[in-house]
Amino acid sequence: MATIKDIAQLLNISTGTVSKGLNGGEDISEDLRNKIIDTAVSLGYTTKKMKKKESWTICIFIENMDYSANNQFGYELILGFKQLSVRNGFNVQIVSVTNEMQLNEKYDTYMMKHGYKGGFFIGFTLNDPWLKTLNKTTVPTVLLDNIEPHNHIVSYIGTDSYEGMETAVEHLYHLGHRRIAFLNGDSHSMISKNRTDAFQKACSKFKLKSSENFIQYGDYSMDCAKKFVNDFINDGATAIMCGSDIMAMGVIAECEHLGYNVPNDISVIGFDDLPLSAHMTPALTTIKQDRINMGKLGFSTLLSLINGVHISQTLLRPTFIVRNSTTSINNKNLN
Repeated sequence: MATIKDIAQLLNISTGTVSKGLNGGEDISEDLRNKIIDTAVSLGYTTKKMKKKESWTICIFIENMDYSANNQFGYELILGFKQLSVRNGFNVQIVSVTNEMQLNEKYDTYMMKHGYKGGFFIGFTLNDPWLKTLNKTTVPTVLLDNIEPHNHIVSYIGTDSYEGMETAVEHLYHLGHRRIAFLNGDSHSMISKNRTDAFQKACSKFKLKSSENFIQYGDYSMDCAKKFVNDFINDGATAIMCGSDIMAMGVIAECEHLGYNVPNDISVIGFDDLPLSAHMTPALTTIKQDRINMGKLGFSTLLSLINGVHISQTLLRPTFIVRNSTTSINNKNLN
């Protein structure tokens, strides 16, 4: 086990300076503090503060996701995480992450500097600098909708895309739809790639043609629908599935703008079941993610990792919610 003396000898500084760097002393430079923490991490040193459960704090790192209002995806996710954390005597910090922040400071250094016992990543993409280094992290870390297969203290949680997509495609199939388009999210997101694969497998199961033109990547916003909806319809799509409810709202708005009625001219399905989905016109058929329990799953998984239980991945079951944005089509439209 490394000691403060080992760190001091390696950096050729005093043990007192090392102690200040590890414990938040204000009379040393930020560069020196980072060197001390980087060295401590590389030697496997753990501060006394991190060993005391009563001072344990865990951190939610969030990027590319709104969470301040109850109609936003991240709100219930964070609420569930915090609820279970408080019950178990943990403090929770929420940190909004930028690409610049990740480039300027290593993840393990940041965690040791602040005394965080573990991290929960929400909204990260495959291109994020911190995500690319998690194969070597020594900090228990849980990822929402991302996976790190080579580190036993990094775990993946999410919702079963394959079950959700199969149920949605089956619903459309029994309504007579044979040409189904899929407007997906960011192509650099692991969950987007996962859902594309799930969609293609569901289409294959029901012997539906899944043309390349019928699978497009945008972003998780309403505006991206404007780029794809007209082409989907001109290519013969009778239904459009979306990677999020927000995207589905954009699809419905664009259909109305183009003069099409949802669901009589084209059916639309979302993903998430945000609170607004039930109150739209028409009310949105969607694949529900249980965000409160997903947040609780994030904490319980992180606690397991902290306690030495190495969980690879855990998926919650989705629930398919049928509302008014899908309907059957006439037999003359079948191919």
